[in-house]
Formats: sequence, structure tokens, C-alpha cells
Amino acid sequence: MPSTNVKALTETSREKLKEAVAQLEPFLNNHALAGLVGEDGGEGAELFYKGLLSDLRHLLVYSEVAVEKLGVLLRRPNFDTEHGERVLYEVYHHCVNAFFYPKNECYSEDGRYAYTGQDAIRFRYKPVRDARDVVLGVSKVYEELRDDLSYYESDYMTQRRMQGQK
Repeated sequence: MPSTNVKALTETSREKLKEAVAQLEPFLNNHALAGLVGEDGGEGAELFYKGLLSDLRHLLVYSEVAVEKLGVLLRRPNFDTEHGERVLYEVYHHCVNAFFYPKNECYSEDGRYAYTGQDAIRFRYKPVRDARDVVLGVSKVYEELRDDLSYYESDYMTQRRMQGQK
């Protein structure tokens, strides 16, 4: 991939991740498990929100680390294309996969809705409005990142293996 494309992709990926962090961080700072479960929430609600909060915290950390790595890469006087490709690979495999394949499976992407204009994210339990809004809000960011970085899903490592590198 030409170095100008890698640098541009690095810049746009960093901006998109900053946008996701800006949505996730206030939600996680302002919402606790007890507040989300509420008074009438049962054991199912508590398990759902524990999992959701855990997954969102992991996603936030992965995204913040990626923003920092991309920022360091962009601040260097000479852009290192090879290192940039490696960091973009990590963004795809840590951030994008953390969103679309959450460990606790509190939500999932339903591909049947992806092209209908409806929300493709389906929740295992009906969440409160704030939780729903933050997940659906960042889903757009991670969908764009997935589309932008699809090359790094498998082609990047295949190319590296062919060159004899790890």
C-alpha cells in the first residue's frame, strides 16, 4: 500500500477513534452498575449490564491506546509506513474486533439489517436509553473503521508472511 495512503488512513483512523473515545468515556464515567440496573432490574439485568460495562471499558482502553500509538506515529518527522501498517493492523484486530465481537455478547451485529438503514446492533436484553445510544453511536464509528481497514483483516499478515517477516 502506498505510504501516502497509509498516512492518510492513520490520520482518519485516529480521528474516528478519538470520536469513539469521546462517546465512551463520559458514558462510563457517569453510569454505574446500580444506576443502570435500577430498582426493578432482576438478575438478568445485572448480568447484562455487568457484561456491557466490562466490554465497553475494554473497548475504551483499546481505543485510547490506539489513539496514542497513531498519534506517536503521526508526530514523527518521517512517517514510517511499515510501522504505520502494523499499528493499523492492531487497530483492526483490537478495536474493531473488540466492538463487533464483545466478550460478554451483550449485543451482536445482525447482518440482515446492515443494508436496510435500520440499526444492525441487536441487544440480548433491552438496555436503558443511554446505554443503547452509546453503543449505537460508536457502532457507526467502528463500522467505518472496519470498512477502511478491511485490508488489515488478513491481507496484511499474508503479505508479511510471504516476505518472511512476522
